[in-house]
Amino acid sequence: MAAKITGNFTIDSNEFRFTAIAFGRIGGQNIGAKISKTTEKELEKLGYDPEEIILLLQRNLLQGDLTLPEGLKRESFVDD
Repeated sequence: MAAKITGNFTIDSNEFRFTAIAFGRIGGQNIGAKISKTTEKELEKLGYDPEEIILLLQRNLLQGDLTLPEGLKRESFVDD
């Protein structure tokens, strides 16, 4: 099973968009996140390594460390 995720993350009061594909298979869950070239440049201006930010974003998504939009319940898209 695979799912497309679109969302935002915040660093230093700056909000950035991302897209990701989440999928499960033998060996566990995996997420591939992407940010735009513009976002990469903005992160570099703030002193961040975009690759490190993507890895942290993917880890947070895998661990469920996220905030859902109002009205959306985790049970509507998470298998137990």
